[in-house]
Amino acid sequence: MDARSRSVTAAAPRHATFAELEAALPTLRAAPRERGVVELIVCRPAVGERQVLPAGELRAGAGLVGDRWTPLSRAEPLTVISSRLVALLADRERWPLAGDQLYVDFDLSAEHVPPGTRLGVGSAVIEVSVEPHTGCRKFRDRFGPDALRFINSPIGRELSLRGINAHVVTGGAVRVGDAISALFD
Repeated sequence: MDARSRSVTAAAPRHATFAELEAALPTLRAAPRERGVVELIVCRPAVGERQVLPAGELRAGAGLVGDRWTPLSRAEPLTVISSRLVALLADRERWPLAGDQLYVDFDLSAEHVPPGTRLGVGSAVIEVSVEPHTGCRKFRDRFGPDALRFINSPIGRELSLRGINAHVVTGGAVRVGDAISALFD
């Protein structure tokens, strides 16, 4: 998928089973804790559209510039998901169907980055929200019922496998390949 907007089509690919996802827990738990990397940036300019970006701007109080989620439509205008999880669920060209803006190889577990934790991503700073990021019907339809059951299981919630909600504290540029790390006091 290139930087042009495309309509989302959800072909019927083979979905990972719960057992396959459970067997991948060591891979998921091995995500970097000190310094991760931004692997994909996706803007959703309209319902059902995804725009894969090489770089984007995160704006305080607004989220990813150009994305349809705004503080007026959603309290937490930014979502971040584990690229390791999405890689288990789909081929890379289908990753944007997850509906998140930032796809990162980084430990997003509740133990590592609990609500209130600030993360440096590119030149921006985001803060993990209290509101959990959970799967929905669209996630189930795109990645299968076992994927939804897995991310919402106790271990899935503990590891924040569906990702995290966040808001932008300090705006800045973010590019594919940029670092992401927790900013501990």
